Parts: sequence; structure tokens; C-alpha cells
Amino acid sequence: MSASPETLAGVASVDCSGIQALVTGSTNGIGRRTALALGRLGADVIVHGRDTRAGTALVDELAAIGSDATFVEADFASVAAVRDLAATVRTETDGLDLIVNNAGGLFRDGRLTELGVEYTFQVNHLAPYLLTADLLDHVREGGRIVTTASAAHKGVSLDLDRVQSVDRHSGMWAYSHSKLANVLFAAELARRLTDSDREITSNSLHPGAIPGSGFSRFLPGPFPQLLQTLEAVPGVTSVADGAAEILYVGVSPRTASISGQYFANQQPTVPSSSARDTVAATRLWSESAAALDIDEPLADSTTV
Repeated sequence: MSASPETLAGVASVDCSGIQALVTGSTNGIGRRTALALGRLGADVIVHGRDTRAGTALVDELAAIGSDATFVEADFASVAAVRDLAATVRTETDGLDLIVNNAGGLFRDGRLTELGVEYTFQVNHLAPYLLTADLLDHVREGGRIVTTASAAHKGVSLDLDRVQSVDRHSGMWAYSHSKLANVLFAAELARRLTDSDREITSNSLHPGAIPGSGFSRFLPGPFPQLLQTLEAVPGVTSVADGAAEILYVGVSPRTASISGQYFANQQPTVPSSSARDTVAATRLWSESAAALDIDEPLADSTTV
């Protein structure tokens, strides 16, 4: 039997009793394994996804190990659904200690959302941006915000004009671009939290290329079946490994005071030059708020 995510992350002895966590995209893949590991460590968990049956089953598993868990269904392509998710979290909890922005995917077909924005960009970036913005004042001091990005962010630069159309749609470019946005968002959030004197950390991470994560279902032809067989191959990242990356950033004492970093292999790692562009990060922050028609979060903070 493979090691648990908490063992792989070196946090099996961490006591998460009293911690309230929200894990988006937690009905399958690394999100599900993360939620279960948090429950075993003593945390209470808000489970999120689109599959009510899977969400209810996970809540039952968490309850069986003593976690006070709740499932909330929300489609991240819908602004109203994301706002309802945030409102439900507020109703169900008296505060959050951990937000794991994990939901997302790679989508082959190019289409625009109700905002007139490319679907992948809205689901993978604008939705977690909005959710985090709506919950920022609900996160307790000492809390952590963790965003699942990807090494796929490398090789692209921020292009906010291109996401207004699907004329040149490429599923892989859209995914890579959204993951770049995740890294920029997490770093900019960290800067603004620091400038606002909030004792909350924000980091992003690369969970690894994970055959069993559910990501492969978005790929064409025989690739989904091929990748599903690779998890048994030594050296290929497992779902447990991916969940361990999240746990390491989310609950390890070793990362408690680290903010504004991009993690890979459980250590801060230098992302691409485009992901270190603070001017692009500031632009992404303000234009995301404008696209969502919301006030800019932490607008009074000074950015570098």
C-alpha cells in the first residue's frame, strides 16, 4: 500500500483540530485525497465540486473519521454559483483557516462564458480569484491560502486580450495561460496581504503530472487510457504525491511563515520569468476585478 499524503508531506503528526478548511475541486483526484488527509489530521472540511453524489460520499467518509464536513455544489463557470459558494461557507463556518484553490481543468473546446471570457480562464483563474476575494475577510489571522498551479505555466506570457476571444483557441495554451495566472495571482495576493498587515500566507504550487488526478480525461484520443496506466510506473507522480504537495504548503509548520512562493517537490522553486513579472501581476489583479465587476480586493495595498 502506498504512503498516505500526510506521510509523504511529513505532516502526519500535525494536529489540525480546530482548523476549518475549504478545498475546491475535492470530489475527485488530488482534491479528494487532500480533503481526506485533512480530515484524518483533525480538520473540518468544506467539500466542493459539481458532482453531488461524489461530494456526499466524501462527506460521509470524512464524518466516519470524525471530521465535521459539508458539501457545497458550485459550477466555477458561473459567477453566481461562486458567490453562492462563498455565502454558504460564511453561513456554515465562523471563519476559515485554510483555502485550497484546487478546482480547474484543461478543456479542449473553445467557448466563451457569460462574462465573454474564455472558459478555461474563468474556471481556472477568475473563479478562485472571486471566491478568495469574497472570503478574504472570513479568513482568520494565521490562515493560509494555497493555489494549485502547474509547471505548465512556463512558456507563455500574460495575454488578457486573447482570453476575450476563442478565434485562436488552443486548449493547451488556455490551460498554461490560466496556470500562469494562478502563480501571478498567488504572488500578488501575498504582496497585498503583507502590505495590509494581514497575517495570512498565499502560495502556489505544482502538484506534479498526475495520471490519476482526473486531468487526463480532458486529453484527446487514447491518451486518457494511456495515462491512467502510468500511475503504477515508478517515478510517475501519484495522486497521493500531488495531495502531499498541497498539504506541505497548507499545514506544514515548515511553511507557516512562507508567503508569495511557488512550490514544487515540496520546496520553493523559481517560476518562469513571466510568473515573476510584478507589473503583469498588478494588471491581472485589477483587470480580473473589472471583468467580474467587483471592487478590487485589497485595493489600498501598495504593490511593488
